[in-house]
Amino acid sequence: MRDTQKMALIGGVAAVVVGGTGFGVYALVGGESDDGNGSVTSSDDGNRKEVKKGPPSAAEVRTTAQRFLTAWSAGNTAKAAELTNDKSQAALALKGFRQGASISKVALSPRSASGSQVPFGVNAQIAYGQQRSAWSYDSALEVVRDEKTGDAVVNWKPTVLNPKLKTGQSIKTGKAGTPPIKAVDRNGAPLTKEAHPMLGSVLDDLRKRYGDKTDGRPGVETRIVDAKGKDTGTTLRTLSKGTPGTLKTTIDKKLQVVAEQAVKGKPKASAVAVQPSTGELRAIANSPADGFNNALRGSLAPGSTMKVISSAMLLDKGLASPGKAHPCPKYSTYGGWKFRNDDKFEIKDGTFAQSFARSCNTAFITQAKKLKDDDLTKEAREVFGIGQNWQVGTGTFDGSVPVQSDAQMASSLIGQGGVRMNPLNMASVAATVQSGTFRQPVIVSPSLDDRTLAKASRTMKPQVNNDLKGLMKLTAASGTAAEPMAGLSGDVGAKTGSAEVDGQKKPNGWFTAYKGDIAVAAVVPASGHGGENAGPVVRKVLDAAG
Repeated sequence: MRDTQKMALIGGVAAVVVGGTGFGVYALVGGESDDGNGSVTSSDDGNRKEVKKGPPSAAEVRTTAQRFLTAWSAGNTAKAAELTNDKSQAALALKGFRQGASISKVALSPRSASGSQVPFGVNAQIAYGQQRSAWSYDSALEVVRDEKTGDAVVNWKPTVLNPKLKTGQSIKTGKAGTPPIKAVDRNGAPLTKEAHPMLGSVLDDLRKRYGDKTDGRPGVETRIVDAKGKDTGTTLRTLSKGTPGTLKTTIDKKLQVVAEQAVKGKPKASAVAVQPSTGELRAIANSPADGFNNALRGSLAPGSTMKVISSAMLLDKGLASPGKAHPCPKYSTYGGWKFRNDDKFEIKDGTFAQSFARSCNTAFITQAKKLKDDDLTKEAREVFGIGQNWQVGTGTFDGSVPVQSDAQMASSLIGQGGVRMNPLNMASVAATVQSGTFRQPVIVSPSLDDRTLAKASRTMKPQVNNDLKGLMKLTAASGTAAEPMAGLSGDVGAKTGSAEVDGQKKPNGWFTAYKGDIAVAAVVPASGHGGENAGPVVRKVLDAAG
């Protein structure tokens, strides 16, 4: 029987009736209908077009993946992009992959599909300048159904290019930031992270700051960058490691080794050594080696070591004098707070020198009523450089003595309240007392980058300096610092500190001291008294300095 075709009107709408061999298919002309079998027939333009629905078949997955990968590998990025569900983004990314990553050739090898997922291998050739490098890795794509056309297409994601890529990121091949550095100490001895892990974060920072100011050359890397072209820290391929440039630091390798050994095994302990005559950093140590850099960046209450600055202020204002009588009662109240001394001791009919050497808290609290709220802040900043913007050559916290009032102001006098320091700051304080002048600490010569160092706006008065050195020498000889400083003579001085911290059973132990042209400070958190815990750390470094 010959097939027949008839026209009929159904509800006023023309329909094509196709008959024959016992079945019929009906499609409304000018409309759409779901055929009930995962497809839609559309004929707006007068031509029937079946829009498939549902997940792509295994054959569609295989064919689509093959076509996409073939076009990509052939360099036909436009054709490859047409086979995705985001043609514009795919085109940009595929083109950027070739150009940004400097890919001269790419071979893509599809593997067995798992459902709609198709893993594939990437074998690329990177050509950057005169350098060539093979680069291989695995990736994957997903084939999905385009809802509008019904075609099987690649579901475009950045991970198709590389599994480590995220939205907004791209791959670039080029110079690997700043050149590596070969850091050396003041005498030319090498300083490496392997030999000195406690300097690890500092050495990394020095490379970022000064790598391009040495005679080194950067390496070439293929890496992931963000939308602004900035490095994300993810390196995919290293073409060359570059040539390190020599960077001379002020560190003394011998003192550095001793300082590292001194803090090792003491949780969160840190120490810094500074040369008073120059401000040059001689040693930086933190425990554990891979922990936070408390030595330079810490922000801790310094406890009674702050009394060095407070004493300089009282001496300058005529509120205290080493040999004159000075009150040191068991208790002293100010701003509604009742302050006491350690173990509630008192010194009857004593001098200020005795109070300083014994670390009497109330000797300072009793003077609070005679001070302005900003007196201590000014003394710390204008004479000792605390709270200024130090240009050390690496990242530092430069101390903070905020203006406070009432009980908090009084607390600041004994290193509590809002006062915050670290061993770098307190080593600098001891160095300022030893030399009589604040010299901002440095780890790299300012001549390398022409940076401006912080300066004190006023110099400690000679008499104040002499008195303060006498107080610190007495403390080292017969006061709270006597045990760790025993046997030392000549130009020496020290001050202990124990800073109470809420929630800690034991206070943070502090110790700062100088011997000739070296000043050292250390803190051992949650350890107890500074003389017993931080003192031995400082003594070892002082001894090593000779």
